[in-house]
Amino acid sequence: MTENFDNVFNEYGNAGALFGPSDNLLSNYLKNKSQSEQAEIMKRMNQTSHQSFGSRAEFEKHFSLLPENIREELIKGNLRLADFNIRAVKRITSKTVKLFETSDTKVTGGTSIPNGKLQKGMVLLVSSIQLLAGTSADLTEEKVKAIDFRSIKNFPAIANGEFSLKANKRQIVPEGKSNRCFVTDGNSTTNLGVYKLHNPRLIRDEELIEFVVELGTMDGLDANCHLNLELIGTITTP
Repeated sequence: MTENFDNVFNEYGNAGALFGPSDNLLSNYLKNKSQSEQAEIMKRMNQTSHQSFGSRAEFEKHFSLLPENIREELIKGNLRLADFNIRAVKRITSKTVKLFETSDTKVTGGTSIPNGKLQKGMVLLVSSIQLLAGTSADLTEEKVKAIDFRSIKNFPAIANGEFSLKANKRQIVPEGKSNRCFVTDGNSTTNLGVYKLHNPRLIRDEELIEFVVELGTMDGLDANCHLNLELIGTITTP
C-alpha cells in the first residue's frame, strides 16, 4: 500500500466518510493503481471496525464542503486533523463586545490568532463554544493574563446578554442567542461555560471571524471585567 494512502487511514477511522459517493478525488487516486491495490483500498474503506468520535467524526461529515485544495492535501497526507481551539480575551468597555477584530495580534495567554482570521491552510470545524468572564486586578498585561476566568453566572449582566457568530459574513450562530447557554454550573456532562453546537460549522482559512456579545446593561460589571472566548473543534494542520 502506498504511503500517501496509509496517511489517510492513519488519520481517519472511517475513510469512506471523508470522500463521499459524489467526490472524484478517490477515483482520481485509484486511476493509476493496479487492480490488487484498488481492491485492497476499497476493502479497507469498507471496514467499519474503527469509527471516529466527537468533533473528528463531525469533521468527516463535512469533508465534501472543504475547499478542494484542502481536501487534496489531506488525502496526500500533507495536512492532518488535530483537536484545536482558538481563543480571544477582550475587556468589556461597552454593551457591544467584539471578540475578534482585524487589529488583533497573537498574544500568548490572550487572543490566539492575528487579524481575526485563521492562517492559510487551516480550516476549523467549530463543535463547541466556551464563554467565561473574570476581573483583573488592574489593566496591566501581566494582571490581565492572570485573570481567573469563571462562569458568567457570576456576572448577571453578561449572562442575560446575547451573542452571535459569523465567518466571512455567513451566520454560524444567529443573532439573539442567549448567553444563558453558557451557564453550565452543576452540569456534570459538560465543562464550565461550554455550549455544544447541534449544527457544527466550518470556518475556512483567511475568513474574518465575528463573535459579538451584546449586553442589555453594564450594571454591576467592574471596569476591569474581561470575557474569555474559546471556539473548540477540529482543525487542519501540517
